[in-house]
Amino acid sequence: MASFRGNLRLYGLMFVIIIAAVLSFLNNIELDKEAAEPAFDSLTSHYLFHALDLAVDSVGILCMLYAAFRLWNVRKERERRESAETRADWMALHDRLTGLHNRHSLEERLDALGKQSGLRSSFSILVIDLDGFKKINDMMGHHAGDSVLRTVADRIREEIAEEHVFRSGGDEFVLYVEPSADAPQIAKQLLQALNKPVLLNGTPLDIGASIGMATCPEDATAARDCLRCADAAMYAAKAAGRGSLRAFDKTMQERMLARDRAERNLRDAIRAGGIQPYYQPIVDLQKSRIIGFEALARWQMGGEFISPMDFIPLAEETGLIMELTESLLRRACEDAMNWPPEVILSFNISPIQLQDKLLGLRILKILSQTGFQPKRLEIEITETALIQDVNTAAVVLSDLRTAGISVALDDFGTGYSSLAQLSNFSFDKIKIDRSFVASFQDQEKQEKIVKAIVGLGIGLEVPTTAEGIETPDQLTSLIDMGCTYGQGYFFGKAVPATEALNMLAEPPLKALRA
Repeated sequence: MASFRGNLRLYGLMFVIIIAAVLSFLNNIELDKEAAEPAFDSLTSHYLFHALDLAVDSVGILCMLYAAFRLWNVRKERERRESAETRADWMALHDRLTGLHNRHSLEERLDALGKQSGLRSSFSILVIDLDGFKKINDMMGHHAGDSVLRTVADRIREEIAEEHVFRSGGDEFVLYVEPSADAPQIAKQLLQALNKPVLLNGTPLDIGASIGMATCPEDATAARDCLRCADAAMYAAKAAGRGSLRAFDKTMQERMLARDRAERNLRDAIRAGGIQPYYQPIVDLQKSRIIGFEALARWQMGGEFISPMDFIPLAEETGLIMELTESLLRRACEDAMNWPPEVILSFNISPIQLQDKLLGLRILKILSQTGFQPKRLEIEITETALIQDVNTAAVVLSDLRTAGISVALDDFGTGYSSLAQLSNFSFDKIKIDRSFVASFQDQEKQEKIVKAIVGLGIGLEVPTTAEGIETPDQLTSLIDMGCTYGQGYFFGKAVPATEALNMLAEPPLKALRA
């Protein structure tokens, strides 16, 4: 548009000059005609020649000006394009928040090191994980967390050149140190710098770091293996306590190999359909009937069940959580198609998945493929998932509810900002965490909390579900409080699809006392 406007102005100038030349020519002709009428005819050709010569010269000058302008414009356009390309290249390799190199840049560095043969000197890799960062994010929000990450990045820059620092994700950083002899001293200096409080609006935030260190070729002969060794050392440092530094040793090798085996087993189980959804009944406490089931992941290997507390975090850490979730949801929807149309399916979403803006589309695709109606699906999310990325969570929740899918706030009361989440987002159900239900009859404070949550749900016209109901007394008290729904071993544990279908076929009271 700017180029077009410039050309338009130039063309206008050319037109004005030509018109001026023509007018000047006609005026000269008129004057000469009055002064010497008899000689007019003989002079006409003479003036015409000079006027045309002037016009040609003017056009030539304008063409030269136009060419110069175009050359200048092309150069500026090339500079703008090169600047945009440079910016795009920078963004592809750098973290926007901290300005450090990102995971993609780290991968390129590892590839480059892997192609080198006969390394002239050894190098070390440090993996840094922040201590207490999640608490800050949960209590004060992601803006405070972002401020902490920027401060941490600045402190790391003071100890090592920026081109050797990578933010690999979340609150984890990777450092490349050459020669490796410098690594121990740099690691100690980093611990001192990173264990100092971070000031946010004058308030000190308690933060720290755990560091794992590995050296190539002593601990591993390849760069990627060295990173894995450093990562294993970092986990050992975190296990040792806040602000610890651990160098890789052979005892960590066994733990690393065990983790690798677990990851391979998990990947194989997901792709072979070895992890299945089991179904725990959700009961209408007032009408004493099953209104739905919550799908819970169950993995049986070698005749034994592996706890979800073990393999769900592993799936999140290894990037397998989306594949696992899609597999479980598809199977659960297929099973639920055999239930009566009024029975709902409740399904849990990992906090990591709620950071994916395409999550809603992924879920809708599965519903479309299986033919399961969106209005029969209820997605459960936790407060932690909302806090990690508020903006993306808002987009995902809006997509789900617009499609007709219900959203339940799970583990209500266990986070740092439960009431804030009810204020910021719209939910179709509140689930009271089992930790309150288990002790509310023995502890007066817990009982008041449960009553308050139920009362809050009634006031907001949002139904409440109590998890972990195990005794008739708990059930009676919750009914008296006005709690809407219930789950727990009192009604039944999570069972395979065939047994869940049998529960629906039984008389209500019998099913509830199973």
